[in-house]
Amino acid sequence: MQQRRQSFLDGAMVLTATIAVTKVIGALYKIPLGNLLDSEGMAHFYAAYNIYRLLLTLSTAGLPLAMSRLVSEAEALGLENQKRRILRVSLYLFSILGAVSSAAMFALAGPLSSLLHDPLAKTAVQLLSPAVLFVCLMAPIRGYTQGQGNMRPTAASELIESLSKAVIGYFLAWWLLRRGLPRYLAAAGAIGGVTAATMLAFAALLAYLLSRRGFRPSRDVPAGRGVILRRLLRIGVPITAGACGMSLITVLDTSLVLGTLQRSLGYSPEAAAALYGEYTYGLNLFTLPASFIAPVSISLIPSISAARARRDAASARHTAAAAFRFTVLLALPLGVGLSVLAHPLLDLLYPDIPPPAAAAAVHLRVLGFASVCVCLMSLCSGLLQAYGREDIPLWTLLLGGGAKIVSNYLLVSDPAIGIRGAAYSTLLCYGLIAALNLIAVARVIPERPNYLAVFIRPALATAVMAAAARAAFGLLSRVGGPRSAAALAVLAAAAVYATLVLALGIVRREDLLSLPKGGKIADFLHIR
Repeated sequence: MQQRRQSFLDGAMVLTATIAVTKVIGALYKIPLGNLLDSEGMAHFYAAYNIYRLLLTLSTAGLPLAMSRLVSEAEALGLENQKRRILRVSLYLFSILGAVSSAAMFALAGPLSSLLHDPLAKTAVQLLSPAVLFVCLMAPIRGYTQGQGNMRPTAASELIESLSKAVIGYFLAWWLLRRGLPRYLAAAGAIGGVTAATMLAFAALLAYLLSRRGFRPSRDVPAGRGVILRRLLRIGVPITAGACGMSLITVLDTSLVLGTLQRSLGYSPEAAAALYGEYTYGLNLFTLPASFIAPVSISLIPSISAARARRDAASARHTAAAAFRFTVLLALPLGVGLSVLAHPLLDLLYPDIPPPAAAAAVHLRVLGFASVCVCLMSLCSGLLQAYGREDIPLWTLLLGGGAKIVSNYLLVSDPAIGIRGAAYSTLLCYGLIAALNLIAVARVIPERPNYLAVFIRPALATAVMAAAARAAFGLLSRVGGPRSAAALAVLAAAAVYATLVLALGIVRREDLLSLPKGGKIADFLHIR
């Protein structure tokens, strides 16, 4: 299976472009879905989805990255038989993990829903359980192709999954509501679209793998299956534990917030679910910047692992520096932009439910800054994992998670703060993790970049962009409607930021040369 190996930025850009498209598709799904189900229905939807994400993370978070790292090392050294054996061992392992996790999710749907103080989410949890199996079956195929530097199969399968989820999920929710069924069953219908989408995406990936069964001839003797399995587990388990901790924090966050609202502040289960549903509208946008940065970590691990296998320190240093520049370039304007335009954006996206949208803006103003911290956390974790320090992100996550749980309880139980405490505790959690991870990178990674050089100019450009966005919205809302003013303010902010990025020399010619036709792009933009 010979592939053209993509550069680090080339692969990251392929996945980032895919994320951009899938986010548009997701918006076409979740925003109308939010208007359709209202805050109570979305609370049931997210209760099921958070359980799914926890089990999915347990099954697939670390081992695909471990597989990607092992495959990239074998690819760099020309060990074709080793690559094939890694794939076979991984397929067996993921099949078992997926079957067990899927069965557990179905069998324990009732207790899990009750744990989150949302027993009506049981049907949604059961409908979502098969999706865990199919995502587990996709994971080794994605890890195998990513380890060879080919991000396109992953990108194509994600597009199929996203489009199928939007079409099938929204149709089922709409159809169930039209038949007069309650909103918790409509939420289960929307969740059913996720399961159907994972089945279709797996079928596409399997067809791709079977169509490229030919391998380059090689005489290398692969390591034993037990050796490969131990290496996968030694690398993957700490990564899985760290990622699982993040999903566990989300599940605990749901349980603690809903429980505290009911026990400490006296809300009924329905009223608490409605308040938490408003918070999820802010969470929808909070996760947006991090989803654009995730491809950096995915591309970073095989690229640096291959460079280290070749003992090419210069290539590893260049990749790490490019990853930092790319992350900061995207994360700062996206996160700060969400914060300064929180109310206009939510009013634009949820026109049918103005009160929940206005309430969610309070959360998003805080969560926008928290999203920047999540992006930095993700980047540093990927870099530390590529250098074999999978343990450090785990410990920093545990510390941040502990801070979130304690602050969540203290803040949400305060009647003067209430549900707003969930957003403050999220900022505290991820701010602490990002700071600790940045310190760890500075101490243990020899190729880490100069932080001042990385952050100063993008921070300056972002500050000017934020001021321009607020000024543009204030001016435009006086002469037109607030929703059109919000859309135009976003465009104006993007134009200001792009101009400043070029004027301040934040993007380098060497970065663009890593992309397809990068030289022509650099010449067109007069970047020398």
